[in-house]
Amino acid sequence: MYNELKKQSKTEDIKVIASMGYKKVRLKGGLRVDQRIIIIILTTLICGVLSNRPPRFAIDGQSEIVLRLKESPETKVGSHIYTLRGYDPDNDPLIFGKRNSHDSEIIRIESTGGNEAKVYLAKELDRETQDEYAIVLTLTDSHYSDHNYVTQSFLLLVEDINDNAPIFLPYPNAIEIPEGSAPGVISTLEATDADEGAYGQVVYYLQELDGDNDIFSISTHQGKGILRLQRELDYETKSLYQLRVLAIDRANQGPINTGTAAILVKVKDIEDQPPEFVEVQAVARIPEDSPVGTKVLRVRAIDGDRGINNPIAYALDGNDLFDIDSHTGVVYTLTVLDREEESDQVNGAHILRITATELSKSAEGPQQVPSTVRTEVTIIVTDVNDEIPTFGETIYRCEVNENAQTNTPLNFLDGEVQNIVYDHDEGKNGTFRLFLDPPNDLFEIVPELAVNEANFMLRVRNSKSLDFEEFVEINFTIFAREIDEPSRWSSAHVQIFIRDQNDNFPEFTRSIYNAGVPENSELGTIIAKVEAIDVDSGDFGTMGIRYTNLRGGIAHLLNLNPITGIVTIKTAGSAAFDREIISRHYLTVEAIDNVGQGNRNTAQIIVDIQDVNDNAPTFLQRQYEAKLLENKAEFETPLQVEARDLDLNGTENSQITYEIVEGLFRMNFTIDPGSGLLRPLHHFDFEELVDSNRRHVRQAHADMREIELLIRARDSGIPMLSTVVPVLIYVQDVNDNPPIFQKNFYSKTVPEDLPGGSSVLQVLAIDRDGSAPNNAIVYRIQKGASDKFIINSETGVIYVAQGANLDPDLTESKRLLYTLNVIALDGGLGSSQLMNTATVNITIKDVNNKPPVLSELPALRIMENTPVGTLVYQIQATDPDQKPLLRYKLNAELSEARNEEGGLVKISEYDYIGAFELDPIQGNLKVIKLLDREKVEHIKLAITVEDLAAAKGRQIVEGFLSIQIQDENDNNPKFRQPFYRQTITENSINGVMIANVLAYDVDKNRTIAYALEGNPAYRNLVHLDSQTGAIVVANKIDHEQHQWLNFSVRATDSGLPQRSALVDVYVTVLDENDNNPYFIGGSKNYTISENAEPGTRVATVQAADADSGDFGKITFLMDRISSQGKFTIDADTGVLTVADKLDRETKNSYNLVIEAWDNYQFGFLAGESRNAFKQVFITILDENDNAPEISLPTSCVLITEYHELHEGIVTIVGKDADDSATPNGRLEMAITQGNREGLFELRQLDPWNAQIYASQTLRNRFGNYSLTITTRDLGVPANIVHSNLDICVSDFNDHAPVFVRPLHNTTVRVPENATVGTMILQAYASDADMGQNALVRYRLKPDPLGSYKLFDMNANTGELFLRQVLNRDKQKIHEIRIEAYDQGLPTSLSTDLDLIIYIRNVNDYEPQFIVNDISVNFTEHSDPGSERIKLPDTIDKDEMDLDDPNEANSSQVCYFILQGNEEGYFRLDPETHVLTVERQLDRELIANFTLYVKATENCANDTLLELDTTIMKSQQFGLPLSEKINYDRFKHSRHLRVVNMEYEMSTSAEPDLVSYENYGNEERDPPKLDSTIVCVKVRVLDINDNPPRFPSKVFTGGITTNADFGLRFMRVEATDPDEGVNAKITYYQVGEIRQTLSEGLENVRKAPFLIDQDTGEVQLNFDPQKGMKGYFDFMVLANDSLGMRDVAHVFIYLLREDQKVRFVFRLQPDELRARIDTFRDTLGNITESIVNIDEIKVHVNKDGSVDKTKTDLYMHLVEREDNSIYEVSEVLKLIDTHIENLDELFKDLNVLDTQPAEAQLLTAGPVKGAMFVWLIFTNLFMASLLVVTLALCASQRKGYKRQLRAAKVNIFRHSAMSMQHPNEPATRVPNTNKHSVQGSNPIWLKGYENEWFKTEENISVGGQDSLDDNFLAIGTQDMHETLKGTAKLFNNTNDLNRHFNLYNQIDKLTNNAQILARKLETTEL
Repeated sequence: MYNELKKQSKTEDIKVIASMGYKKVRLKGGLRVDQRIIIIILTTLICGVLSNRPPRFAIDGQSEIVLRLKESPETKVGSHIYTLRGYDPDNDPLIFGKRNSHDSEIIRIESTGGNEAKVYLAKELDRETQDEYAIVLTLTDSHYSDHNYVTQSFLLLVEDINDNAPIFLPYPNAIEIPEGSAPGVISTLEATDADEGAYGQVVYYLQELDGDNDIFSISTHQGKGILRLQRELDYETKSLYQLRVLAIDRANQGPINTGTAAILVKVKDIEDQPPEFVEVQAVARIPEDSPVGTKVLRVRAIDGDRGINNPIAYALDGNDLFDIDSHTGVVYTLTVLDREEESDQVNGAHILRITATELSKSAEGPQQVPSTVRTEVTIIVTDVNDEIPTFGETIYRCEVNENAQTNTPLNFLDGEVQNIVYDHDEGKNGTFRLFLDPPNDLFEIVPELAVNEANFMLRVRNSKSLDFEEFVEINFTIFAREIDEPSRWSSAHVQIFIRDQNDNFPEFTRSIYNAGVPENSELGTIIAKVEAIDVDSGDFGTMGIRYTNLRGGIAHLLNLNPITGIVTIKTAGSAAFDREIISRHYLTVEAIDNVGQGNRNTAQIIVDIQDVNDNAPTFLQRQYEAKLLENKAEFETPLQVEARDLDLNGTENSQITYEIVEGLFRMNFTIDPGSGLLRPLHHFDFEELVDSNRRHVRQAHADMREIELLIRARDSGIPMLSTVVPVLIYVQDVNDNPPIFQKNFYSKTVPEDLPGGSSVLQVLAIDRDGSAPNNAIVYRIQKGASDKFIINSETGVIYVAQGANLDPDLTESKRLLYTLNVIALDGGLGSSQLMNTATVNITIKDVNNKPPVLSELPALRIMENTPVGTLVYQIQATDPDQKPLLRYKLNAELSEARNEEGGLVKISEYDYIGAFELDPIQGNLKVIKLLDREKVEHIKLAITVEDLAAAKGRQIVEGFLSIQIQDENDNNPKFRQPFYRQTITENSINGVMIANVLAYDVDKNRTIAYALEGNPAYRNLVHLDSQTGAIVVANKIDHEQHQWLNFSVRATDSGLPQRSALVDVYVTVLDENDNNPYFIGGSKNYTISENAEPGTRVATVQAADADSGDFGKITFLMDRISSQGKFTIDADTGVLTVADKLDRETKNSYNLVIEAWDNYQFGFLAGESRNAFKQVFITILDENDNAPEISLPTSCVLITEYHELHEGIVTIVGKDADDSATPNGRLEMAITQGNREGLFELRQLDPWNAQIYASQTLRNRFGNYSLTITTRDLGVPANIVHSNLDICVSDFNDHAPVFVRPLHNTTVRVPENATVGTMILQAYASDADMGQNALVRYRLKPDPLGSYKLFDMNANTGELFLRQVLNRDKQKIHEIRIEAYDQGLPTSLSTDLDLIIYIRNVNDYEPQFIVNDISVNFTEHSDPGSERIKLPDTIDKDEMDLDDPNEANSSQVCYFILQGNEEGYFRLDPETHVLTVERQLDRELIANFTLYVKATENCANDTLLELDTTIMKSQQFGLPLSEKINYDRFKHSRHLRVVNMEYEMSTSAEPDLVSYENYGNEERDPPKLDSTIVCVKVRVLDINDNPPRFPSKVFTGGITTNADFGLRFMRVEATDPDEGVNAKITYYQVGEIRQTLSEGLENVRKAPFLIDQDTGEVQLNFDPQKGMKGYFDFMVLANDSLGMRDVAHVFIYLLREDQKVRFVFRLQPDELRARIDTFRDTLGNITESIVNIDEIKVHVNKDGSVDKTKTDLYMHLVEREDNSIYEVSEVLKLIDTHIENLDELFKDLNVLDTQPAEAQLLTAGPVKGAMFVWLIFTNLFMASLLVVTLALCASQRKGYKRQLRAAKVNIFRHSAMSMQHPNEPATRVPNTNKHSVQGSNPIWLKGYENEWFKTEENISVGGQDSLDDNFLAIGTQDMHETLKGTAKLFNNTNDLNRHFNLYNQIDKLTNNAQILARKLETTEL
């Protein structure tokens, strides 16, 4: 048996399983058949027969079995936890057992047969109860001694899982914290967890609070939770906090358990909040004449601490006018109020500061916060007219300068003068008008109208009348009068002194002073003296004149005595006094009176500079040069020097003489002293100059040598002045020396491998010539190079030619020597070139430079495992070079090897190179390592042969040797995987594939057979295919019996000898779902509070499933219909929680249906899940969460003051939705507010009903009472509801109505034309009763005369209406009686009122204006309403009714604007007739408005629309309004009224600027005027509100160098939209005048240009001279009278006359000027240059005649980038370049020609004598002809002038108003001038020459041109009389002020009609 056991140990593995792991250990052993083993076997057999050996536990050499299990429920009871294995040496059956002990009950052992037993868990494991179990296992066989067994220690360790939640120890669940407490610890909590490790460690957190997460915090310290307050609490913000503390264990995996603790934090209120105002009236009004103690307003405050609510006391900060009741908060007056009193008030507004103080009841220390609070209220004291306008002073003393400008304010002489007038009343009560008395036109006061207070100003009105010589003092009075109460006024006296002014200018004795001074004059030399006289006296006259502002080119060099006017030299020696630079200077000097501060005048000084000999001769060139060839005696070109003297020509100062004064070779030259001609005396040799004079002759060029001379030019002046100039003479070389080689023969040896481009040797030659190119040498190879060599032509270096090879072996005849002929050439030209030759020998030297040659290598075959040292092959190579040194080696980089599949084998994987050795000298290849074909089958060796004797570089040749390795069977089969692990479902059918094991063999013998090995029980369940290795199911496999199958597979190859391998296969049997889940426990009932929050846990439902894995995983579901969305269940844990808010009052119980599903996640949808059902009953417990509901009357409960005490007033019914069986649904009611006097009481009948009774009598207690009924339930905490109950206690009717208005016997005047339905008055009566008893109704009582029938009374409102038409003639007075009666019970009371109705006469006539036009002025941008103009009153024809004494006050006339105010600029008060501005005016937009105002007594304005419609219809049918409304205002007027002086009355004013009629989009025709309509012409007065503006920010201009001093050549002009003095602009030059790119302007010291302050003209202030260049730029400031300004940049360019371009236009000058800006801008943009216009002239033809149809434009162009002036040629080129773009512009402006402005000068010969005489004769003849022509023109002038005046004469004026203004210029009657048509010329027409015309002319007394005078005489005398008659004719039917057509009525004229008709014939066709 022992032998069998050992044999079995050879073929099987011994497997040890421990700790739920299955680690396999394979023990391999071998057995050799020898004698020693046989002896051992025999000995063992003998021992086995003698005794029974004990079994053993198979525990892999371990001493104890240790098993770790997770505690339940993770490790379930009945689980297989371990498998015991053992073996018996005797192969007896084994019995496993355990010793009985307390711990042994935890397991159960079941033997499975054979040598194994399974251990199962018998009880639940709980680590918290016991964490380890020590069990002793027993093992015995059937032959072992009785009661004897083998024992084994078995230790079961229980590992913890997280199955216990933290549990809080007892803690306070409510904490009270005073508000304001400092942050800190408020409580400590502790929770325990029975788990161990991380599962038992607890961390504390606070659950998220709504917005309060930063108030509390909790931290974990030593296992406890420290609850802290983070910041102070505020009771007013929140008084209660509900904290939820979470204790969470630190499980790092799996579920995490949480414990919860709820803590309620209550905030205790303290007195830390000040009171709060809850009722504040911000503004209250009270009249200033209110009595003392009048209540003004009331404030109310409450305590800011809601939990304390202390009483409040009120106080008022220091105030003498008002006080406050400390308890009620009522503010009342203390004294009589005066709105105008100067106190702490603004415009009658008093700001009161009210303090509310909290009266603390606390006995503790002082409060931490202020107990008071303040607020402000405003009390406005309304005004009463009790003050008059008052001036600040009684007398004002002022002064003003004579000739002061209009609107100049007067200066007050007294210091601190109060130029103020005030009336502190409000509104119209404080509005007053200021005016002067007596009125004058010298001064005016502004403002004319003021409100409350104004600083008035006196200013000049007429500046022309202010003359100091006429009067020196003026006195008048100023008045301030209220506009509503003219009787309220005050005045002040004004005394004005006129101050003399300097108003005369100094006058020079001469306008131009001429002076002369020698140049270079000394300091102090007097140049001139100027003198001026001023007729003013004192300092304003001659005595105060000061001479200053000496300006001009040399002004800075001169000194001007300001008193004497003497001009002397201040700075001598300046270039300005050099006649040769400037011979004449222009200066200007100013004389200013008033000691240099007054008026000024200017004179000009012309200074001539006299010549002296101060200039030496100046050569025209700085030096002179000449060229001289060697051996030549003359220069190539003659050399003549020339000098000039700037002194005066024709004098000895400018006579010049020449001489040679210096030079080394000066003796070889001669010069003419007069002409300066220089000549050489003999020729020069260039080489001699080089050799002998190297130090004295400079080399100017390579072929030239320089000789320097110095020539002087001197003048003949005294003293004599001279100047020297250098003269350079260049001597040029000639070629006369050939090149010479240094050697005639050269030789050199070079190697044969010398590369192309390498230098061989250098040949060198020299040339004796002294300069290049004569001494420049060029080298050439004449012959012998054979294309192998080349030579550098400049250096003589011989090189190997590029691409040439000197190897002798490559030539047909081995050539070792080359002979070259080299020539040298100099730089001579043509036949003058010289040359020489030399010989060069080059020898070639051989080198070793050829690589070795390797023959082709064969392919070899060798067996793997070939013995080491075997010779494989011998390699041989040859070398053509002499004495080669060859070496052999293997090249690993180029070698390669491939395996059986053809893949490359890396050397790192298998070193096939190391398997061979190559002899480096002999070339023998040997095997030095065994070869493995499985790793490499084909080898390709790279063989390298190198010649070590190579001269240069390495000479290497390579070859490849192929070797193929033959196979041997030397490898075992190998499986693809080290083991196979597969799964299969239990109950799989036979043939189902389990796994496919595959093995491979790297040898060629690859046929493999497979076989099963292992447990026979497992092998019977599966089948293995011996050829494919496929393992399939052979029998039914049950998961409950075999959870896994373990066996082995052996693979054997087909080689000799055979080789095999073994692999393990592990198959896991998968479970199937074949068991239904089941619930643990039966149905249960649960309860939950209705206020449980969502997420509250209700219960845990448990279920189980016998299946494992997902098939045993339970998923819980709930029926939604049964839960109604209120509950949810966790699908995994079965925890049933609240899902939504519960409400017991809606539903008090739920029957939930719970479903348990297995494999729900993966099998539910596929129908592979099983389920079970269970019912859960939940009852909802009531909470006090519903407030009580009370049913009370919504309206006031009406009772009388006699209500009985025992009678109930109202019944209160309440209900509560909470459970009525509990205190939550029971109510308690009480009266809490509104029953301060205890009049009512509440009696509760049951928990839900109560009644209100009167507790005492209600007599004299009538009124409205509002009771607050507080209802609370009995729950905890209680819900409280406050309801209001209104009880109205009514009284008895015991007061009759009393009339308030009108009073008894009041007389009411009603016009007789009042329409039916007109309201006459409204009666009002009051009743002291309450309610219905105070409700008053009205009615008319019958009277004996029946007057009540004419009227109707509104019973409710008391309005009295007219019922029938009144007839004043029948009855003037009606007496009626009105009764007012109340609706009281039980009896109605009444009162009567007597009224007198007086019928007033109606107004039959409309009010009429006495003028047609009214002119008014408003200032632009004045505030709306600040300027008020009252329009004139109207007249009324209506007669006063003498019966009515009150009729003296005429009816109200209202004014309305009919037309002209469409944009709403003006507002006309209909009653006061005051015209004001509603919107700000802007004169620059609209300068004039025309308003049409209608006067009417119908102030309702309901007839204006009808009138406007009538006017529009009249215009529509073309009829004048005068024909429709035939009404003469003057005929029906009783008297005329005089218009006030404050209005300007004008009938012919015309607007200066834009009129308002043209402002709107739609033009409306003005309405036809009648006597009720007046035309108001509004003129907008200007203020200085617009700054001046330059049209361009940049101005450019140019001046020529021949411009005259003082020339005004351009204007910089700005515009100001204002008018008058506001638009006056003054120009100033600001900053410095900069010069750029200037030349010749060094002497310009003063400002080169002056700006005229009035016109902006730019004046030249220096003398331009030829040669000056550059441009100037400066800034110009335009300033108006108010100081507003604008700035522009001015560029002025200096140019020559020949830089101007002339454009010729077929336009007249005026037309061109109108379009010049467009032309300049367009031309500048296209040419991209600055275009400056210089001059515009009428075109002059070449013959000198003037062509007025053409215009010449002179201009110049400037480059924008560098500001340089274009030359004329460049301008013409620019125009030609852009001609296409300019074509449209030139055509539009008719440009005819573009040419230079200055014609080219033509040189003419001398004029012959005869020609000169002829020219003089021609000029004399032309002059005589001109005189005759002028005489003829003069003789014709008189006739033509009269005809021209007649053609232009105006016949008639435009309106009848011209009769009132005979001096008004006459205007032309339309269509009466026959020369008004185009093409007519009155000068050439003879229509005027008729007899009657001549007769009238002869009797004219007006002079030669008396035609107009005669007409004017007629217009002023005869015509005036004629028109008077005409006016009378028109007055019969029309208004005198209506326009009429005089021309249409001309045939009706009498007396002078014939004369007028004859006059008209002169202008009729």
